[in-house]
Amino acid sequence: MMDQEIYLKRLYANRFDVRQRKAKEALWKVLIDDFIQRYISPHAIVLDIGGGYCEFINQVKAREKVLIDLNPDSQEFAAPNVKVLHVNILAPESDRLVPRDYFDVIFVSNFFEHLQTKEELIEVLSFCFNRLSSKGKLIVIQPNFKYSFKEYYDFIDHHLPITDGSLNEVLKAIGFSVDLMIPRFLPFSTKGRPSAPLLLQIYLKLPILWRFLGGQMFVIASKPY
Repeated sequence: MMDQEIYLKRLYANRFDVRQRKAKEALWKVLIDDFIQRYISPHAIVLDIGGGYCEFINQVKAREKVLIDLNPDSQEFAAPNVKVLHVNILAPESDRLVPRDYFDVIFVSNFFEHLQTKEELIEVLSFCFNRLSSKGKLIVIQPNFKYSFKEYYDFIDHHLPITDGSLNEVLKAIGFSVDLMIPRFLPFSTKGRPSAPLLLQIYLKLPILWRFLGGQMFVIASKPY
């Protein structure tokens, strides 16, 4: 069996070359500055789960920034003010390595589809719930199987199909309040449209386009007092 860290390193290195990573970084800057940052205080303590090449966590404004990812390359790409934890949040040791009731915001982008089962999804969401401080927010960008089923399994590491309806249901069952649910938000892949920062800026200002091109959902759920 190939070592998991080696497999992940090869998989994502092959998926995005240097030019594509630079392009993604520029798109993330627009997405953060023009949309996501409004939901995150610059004084917040932020955890990014599965943040890969750190496009989000490096660029978001926050008082304290933490990344969890199993890909060993994450440390190489993380900014100096980002703490990187190579922790499997489905493993028992994560309970002592990641503090509870601590984070103001947990951000998860394109991660849940990599889980193997619904039980793992429940476990990950419960992990998030327990790590958030009172009134903390979970922000999710996630492929919506309802609108991306044709391309969903074009990536070998996509396993679990999730829709806005199923995610809404499980979040509420765990104890979250669902504050915002946009079933169709971004296109399914960064390799598709909009493919340039200017186009993305225009796209974000025209929600009517989301209904035609959106294959990913945007969700904000909060932890009650």
